[in-house]
Amino acid sequence: MRPPSSIRRALITSLAALLCLPLMAAPASAAHGTGHESGHESGHGNGHGRPDAGVRLEHLDRGLVAATTGGGVFLSWRLLGDEVTGHGDTGMRGPAFRVYRDGRPIATVTDSTNHLDPAGTRVSEYRVAPVTRGREGRRSAAVKPWVKSFYDLKLRKPADGVTPAGEAFTYTANDMSVGDVDGDGRYEYVVKWDPSNSKDVSQRGYTGNTYVDTYELDGTLRWRLDLGVNIRSGAHYTQFQVYDLDGDGRSEMMLKTAPGTKIIRYGSRGQVVSERHVTMPRQDVRAGYSHQDDYRQSAADYFDHIVEMFAKWHERPEVVAKRWPATLEEAFGIEPAHEYPLSHEDAVELATYFVDVYAPGRSGNNRLREFEGFVLTGPEYLSVLDGATGRELQTIPYKPGRGDDGLMWGDYAMSRIEPGNRVDRFLSAVAYLDGRRPSAVFARGYYTRTTLVAYDWNGRRLEEVWYADSGHAPMANPFNASPHGVPGSNPEYADLTTQGFHSMSAADVDGDGRQEIVYGAATIDDDGDLLYSSFAEGPPQSSVPGQNVRLGHGDALHVGDFDPGRPGLEIWTVHEGGTWAPYGWALRDAATGEVIHGGYSGRDTGRGMVGDVDPAIRGMEAWSSVPPDEGIQAGLWSARGEHLDRVTPGTNMSIRWAADMTTQLVNGTATTELQTPTIDDWKRGTVLTAEGTLTNNWTKGNPGLVADVFGDWREELLVRTAGGDAVRIYLSTEVTGRKMYTLMHDPQYRADVARQQTAYNQPAYPSFYFGSDIDWSRVPVPRISTPKG
Repeated sequence: MRPPSSIRRALITSLAALLCLPLMAAPASAAHGTGHESGHESGHGNGHGRPDAGVRLEHLDRGLVAATTGGGVFLSWRLLGDEVTGHGDTGMRGPAFRVYRDGRPIATVTDSTNHLDPAGTRVSEYRVAPVTRGREGRRSAAVKPWVKSFYDLKLRKPADGVTPAGEAFTYTANDMSVGDVDGDGRYEYVVKWDPSNSKDVSQRGYTGNTYVDTYELDGTLRWRLDLGVNIRSGAHYTQFQVYDLDGDGRSEMMLKTAPGTKIIRYGSRGQVVSERHVTMPRQDVRAGYSHQDDYRQSAADYFDHIVEMFAKWHERPEVVAKRWPATLEEAFGIEPAHEYPLSHEDAVELATYFVDVYAPGRSGNNRLREFEGFVLTGPEYLSVLDGATGRELQTIPYKPGRGDDGLMWGDYAMSRIEPGNRVDRFLSAVAYLDGRRPSAVFARGYYTRTTLVAYDWNGRRLEEVWYADSGHAPMANPFNASPHGVPGSNPEYADLTTQGFHSMSAADVDGDGRQEIVYGAATIDDDGDLLYSSFAEGPPQSSVPGQNVRLGHGDALHVGDFDPGRPGLEIWTVHEGGTWAPYGWALRDAATGEVIHGGYSGRDTGRGMVGDVDPAIRGMEAWSSVPPDEGIQAGLWSARGEHLDRVTPGTNMSIRWAADMTTQLVNGTATTELQTPTIDDWKRGTVLTAEGTLTNNWTKGNPGLVADVFGDWREELLVRTAGGDAVRIYLSTEVTGRKMYTLMHDPQYRADVARQQTAYNQPAYPSFYFGSDIDWSRVPVPRISTPKG
């Protein structure tokens, strides 16, 4: 039996240095699951012999890709995780690779998984084959070179639309994910379509429907998910997970749905062959809900909603229990004028006062007469869909439900009144909670009430693994309170409130072979316990001098081995609490949550990034978006806390693009003046200008995806074309002499890729130190199991 979480937390600090065993090398007793040995092309396994040995990851093919360059044809392919046999001086040991052009061998590569063929042409055909102890394994599928260093995956844009308010909108390709939906060892590409009127959850107005497509690399559209009018569009609403959750070798899709969500399947000629809504639970059908329902509220609907809420004020449990004011007049700070229960006329009078006087008096942004387009009522679901066909596998009620329009969540409490805001902040991730099998984790809320629920999918039904819920943050007056930073009402998770970010990561922070959920400034243990919540003392210049306060919410979260000189993983975060937060940026020990080094900013520190941008400095460098002014020593920092420079690289997205394993930055934001994205090296300058493409998510400037989707260990850049008809996939064609297995066979990196599209996109990180000064002997030899292809 495992000791209680409180005892484990007490042991973490003293044991962290001893427990830094990577998840991939976890002992067999550390996890329990099922899987199968790989049936990949090489025919060379990792020798474990048992079907349930190791972490369950995807079967992948060789991933060979070729591109025409000025020096010939560049070839790149995968070293698979279960082909690795040890460590060498310049990389991991494994098979050599014989390269074939037009059926004839032209080279044998031993020190990498790429090759430049000076004699290659656009019409050449290439294959590669692993060679182990002189014996050649199965050759890869044949490929022909791309004309340039990129490939365009053709898309089918959804039709334009018009909102109920008469506003026209169109669509652009937005966030992406990948998964092998048919079990052939090659990835399919999942694209979320964002309407031009998508909104932040705090912004008023209608949005178009969100669509999610699944494509083959050749542009074949397998199926489309129309989430319908009852799922609002924007970065915080739709977090989709694409992953092989049941170990059958084919990825599923899991995401939040609602009445009206529809699955559209296509035939081989691109024609629609079927349309089917998700299955509504029986209790909802009996209650009269239907797929024709439209829960979007107009401004008039919202006013009526307020009237109804006020008319039932006396029935609210918080009022009955005397935790909230007994009358709305008391809540608004005005003289009593009505008897309770309120009549309809009195409720209208108080609603009019609230909308036209009280709310604008707290902030000029509170224009509630214009409040429209939000979905504050109606059923909410969680659906599992077959990745290859879109066939619905199971739909259940979303946990937890909203409960109300955000009143309990603090959406009316602060000066900025924002119904439907804190209540509708969603996140999702994949995590190896048992060390072997992937689980899906879905979350709601992170400013006040904070909830996470973990599920296993066994191929037939969802099974809840654990549920973490801080409870609502208590408020004496829901119309005038400061609920951020207030402990939740559930003692077990009370310190989880206000610590969540706009993303979350899965990583084995305590070295026990199981992944935890790094939830911003707090971490949930693999069994669902609160492992820790990070607090620190407010500095003298802050608004909380000497007080032990939460590090608090932030926008950018990075988890990895950033300092190779200290054991375990680190967490780099930036925080937006301003003068109420002890840090604007901080590097923390991932096992304990303790701050290693950081700095006070006194402002909303919006973005931050980490990477090996200077190969002359040991370890990673880290930086935030705070400019070095007003006496703040911001800028570029070493992993050890040394201040290196006042100037910093960009913070939109990083990419592993260079041959020397340094980190590059993807820059270019989609503001009012659309910018062409670039890949920039801190020392060498711009190494790629992605002409004819654009990034996503406005000032966030995110690509659709950055991931190791094929070729060697370098990451590919996936961005939408400016014309909107394709996703352009860029390949690094710089020859490298470093031999690394595909990053997709590291469980932390693979899980990070799955959650990259969630809310504010963040880079994926492996479970080990990855930089120009990598110590190959410390890179884990993968212990994985993959289903047979």
